[in-house]
Amino acid sequence: MTDYHSIRSTIVDWLDDNYHFGDTEDLLTSDEISFMDHAILDSLGFVQLILFLENTFHITLERKDLTRENFDGMKKIIDYLTQHPDIKGTPK
Repeated sequence: MTDYHSIRSTIVDWLDDNYHFGDTEDLLTSDEISFMDHAILDSLGFVQLILFLENTFHITLERKDLTRENFDGMKKIIDYLTQHPDIKGTPK
């Protein structure tokens, strides 16, 4: 099973590469903060993140699950992904 730290590292690397140019860790003062409320991602960024997660972990995310409760924050995303029935192994 993919663990919290490997998923977190994968997401931080993607945020650094696509949005924050190495500053993601400085912006993430806590894994509990809202990505939307703290300008970590905007709505287009969330769409790109969802596509990235689906491609990286070879899963399909249910559109009904794409809510702030599941995806607006690092911990929420990782909790959702670690419970996803199709995630196995490490990110590719």
